[in-house]
Amino acid sequence: MSHDLHESLRDNVRILGDSLGRTIADDLGQSFVNKIEAIRAHAKQGRQGDSLHQRELIDYLRKLPEQDLLPVTRAFNQFLNLANIAEQHYRARFRRVEDYKPGSQPMLGELLARAEKAGNSPRTLVETLASMRVELVLTAHPTEVIRRTLIQKYDAIDDCLTAIEGSDDYPERGARAQGRLEELISQAWHTDEIRHERPTPVDEAKWGFAVIENSLWQAVPDFHRDLDNLLLETAGERLPLDAAPIRYASWMGGDRDGNPNVTAKVTREVLLLGRWMAADLYLRDLEQLKIELSMWKANSALRADVGEVAEPYRELLKRLLVRVEATREWAKAQLDGQRIDPGPIIETRDQLYAPLLTCYRSLCDVGLDTIANGALLDTLRRVAVFGVTLTKLDLRQEGSRHAQVMEELTATLGLGHYGDWNETQRQEFLLAELASQRPLIPRRWECSAETREVLDTFRVIAQEHQEALGTYIISMAAQPSDVLAVALLMKEVGGQVKLPIAPLFETLNDLDHAAEVIDQLLALPGYRALAGDRQEVMIGYSDSAKDAGQLAAAWAQYRAQESLVNVCEKHAVDLTLFHGRGGTVGRGGGPAHAAILSQPPGSVNGSLRVTEQGEMIRFKFGQPDIALRSMEIYACAVLEATLLPPPEPEPHWREEMHRLAEVAHSAYVGVVRENPDFVPYFRAVTPEGVLGRLPLGSRPTKRRQDGGVETLRAIPWIFAWTQIRLMLPAWLGSGEAFARRLEEPGGREVLREMRIQWPFFGTYLDMLEMLLAKADVAIAGYYEYRLVDEPSLKALGQKLRDRFGRLEEGVLDILQQEELLENTPLIRQAIDVRNPYIDPLHGLQAELLQRNRDADGAISADLSRALMVTMAGIAAGLRNTG
Repeated sequence: MSHDLHESLRDNVRILGDSLGRTIADDLGQSFVNKIEAIRAHAKQGRQGDSLHQRELIDYLRKLPEQDLLPVTRAFNQFLNLANIAEQHYRARFRRVEDYKPGSQPMLGELLARAEKAGNSPRTLVETLASMRVELVLTAHPTEVIRRTLIQKYDAIDDCLTAIEGSDDYPERGARAQGRLEELISQAWHTDEIRHERPTPVDEAKWGFAVIENSLWQAVPDFHRDLDNLLLETAGERLPLDAAPIRYASWMGGDRDGNPNVTAKVTREVLLLGRWMAADLYLRDLEQLKIELSMWKANSALRADVGEVAEPYRELLKRLLVRVEATREWAKAQLDGQRIDPGPIIETRDQLYAPLLTCYRSLCDVGLDTIANGALLDTLRRVAVFGVTLTKLDLRQEGSRHAQVMEELTATLGLGHYGDWNETQRQEFLLAELASQRPLIPRRWECSAETREVLDTFRVIAQEHQEALGTYIISMAAQPSDVLAVALLMKEVGGQVKLPIAPLFETLNDLDHAAEVIDQLLALPGYRALAGDRQEVMIGYSDSAKDAGQLAAAWAQYRAQESLVNVCEKHAVDLTLFHGRGGTVGRGGGPAHAAILSQPPGSVNGSLRVTEQGEMIRFKFGQPDIALRSMEIYACAVLEATLLPPPEPEPHWREEMHRLAEVAHSAYVGVVRENPDFVPYFRAVTPEGVLGRLPLGSRPTKRRQDGGVETLRAIPWIFAWTQIRLMLPAWLGSGEAFARRLEEPGGREVLREMRIQWPFFGTYLDMLEMLLAKADVAIAGYYEYRLVDEPSLKALGQKLRDRFGRLEEGVLDILQQEELLENTPLIRQAIDVRNPYIDPLHGLQAELLQRNRDADGAISADLSRALMVTMAGIAAGLRNTG
């Protein structure tokens, strides 16, 4: 690719920008548009190294009359969102979903050919794909800053771009599409971009279901169809009908860790919503099939089912339609708090799948394979992937909440105090109760409200079919007793449903001891009787990076996975690793293909769970074409990691990594935990204090309202540093580690060797390079100039910026490059295009933060809204929040 953005992308940015300019001129007059243009021109020339224009930009912004601040921030925010639409459109059209090096994302066809060349038979390829278990877990982490109503308009704008591009021979179509585009951009401009209230957990779940309805419902059968075509070419057979290499789970309405708004009642409502939405979507499919399957040829099995009728397929589909409609009515009544008897409803995947399979087999048996493998096959694929609930709902709760239940219970029953027992005593008690036939929990137990809520959650589990639910995740897990306590509660309250239980290891210390905990757990016969030969373990990326710094955390995650693989092999247990990755590098984010191939050899092995969070769901799955490519990337990466795993790291690479991580950890902790000026500096220089005003998600920004950085959730911690372009959580400590090694004899050579030959280290450096390119220490310095008075805090800020500069030098040295992103021109260009629109938002945000502090937080509603719009605009411009 050339160093210029692809021509079509540039054209679309211009089309959208011109239309926005006309809309603003109609609303506020051409003189206002001229102001916007003057600000952008100063910013653009300032970016070319012209310090005079940088000063002029700041002076211009500071002199803006108060009534202009909100419309100016809105104009730049809207342009950045439109630039994102143009880029998304380009990526969908040219099948480039992820920011990465050209040629680094293979197509499935190329990979199948490579796997075959390496000695895998066509049959092995089919079997590996058929048995693949990749679950993408949609989470409602509060990182989606854009309102749903605007997302719908932006999707419609994307459709207009498609129509305009395809109208060369039909100019009138192009004119109609252009008119619709102007209308939509005007609608967006006249819509408030900031929600007035926080979304509830149910709102978040509805947003997740909307992604399935508007995008994945189409993308999933398309993905399977493409896969079938490749396998027919390679192996002469399709994927088995019930195979679903990629499935979807959700945390929306199930993740109660630190979110008091997610109650048992909410979880029940979200499960019913999933049933209602699934029934509604399948009704549309079945109505279409009833129209299409008008054939009379049928096999004896179908005839036996429906009798001698003229249209056997329609007869069977009519019966199925009645049940699915009854299911939708039942779910709606339940949601409305009504009790009705709708007749037989669909409760399990098989009740929907079996009649469709009867139709499919009949068509094949009578020689109508072409019809069988059309729309009917698409519906069968949807049933295999989405079931009758659309997603499997995971449940997550903090380990201490289960321990609190046990403490209250043992105290009530006079058995002692669970909270005071050591780990051995806890395990003995829990294992004895797991083996006991008598119930443990008194029937009319007067317990605390917190304990009642935990028990009510397990009662919701008891009322559900197992296939509606995914995994029960225990956050802040540290001991085998954390898992046994959940197993006991499931036995006591969860009825017949036995969910997989996954401990989540998220601090540096917990990651270091993860394998030891799982080893102890799997050695307990009482636990193995429950868990069988499968174990799921979740690795936390966000909190470990916040706890230890990115480099030390990345190495701890790698080692933990290696050890867990070995422990599960020793116990002959199938391990599924669940990666709690965020959208940003500071929370384990980055291109999925590279991330999966940089995992330890043997850790993927055909199964993987990974979270897809907030705004990344929209970027990767919000439109059918992009969702299709995202699924292909996951399937490619998991297939490659399974059949062509990366090499074991050399012993001397491991030693290097250990030393680098130690130096980086010590440097990170020295600043974040041990420097008394750090927390005051963080509070003074970032918008952390006003983040709570931005109604992003249903979850509070802090675990506790008092205390320092450790009480702040990983998402707002990263959001705050991203807003001022310092991106500190993702790099602090790495510079010291690299600098020390580069100064030592042979250090440079071994770091370059690791970079080229070890995917783990190479991917880490690539992510770091991308992050350094998005950061901007001059902007961070301006925030400090406006917002920090204390000399000791200013001195700390200068030291941090100096560290950043040394890190950049070190990374370029290892990469053997003159400048950042030399080999990824698309990202470099995308950042350069956005900067003249983001820079004014930084200037305005610093100004508004200062005014807010001067007024003790009592600025006008318009200025408060302008401040929120700057946060949304900067997040949109950088394409990530937390």
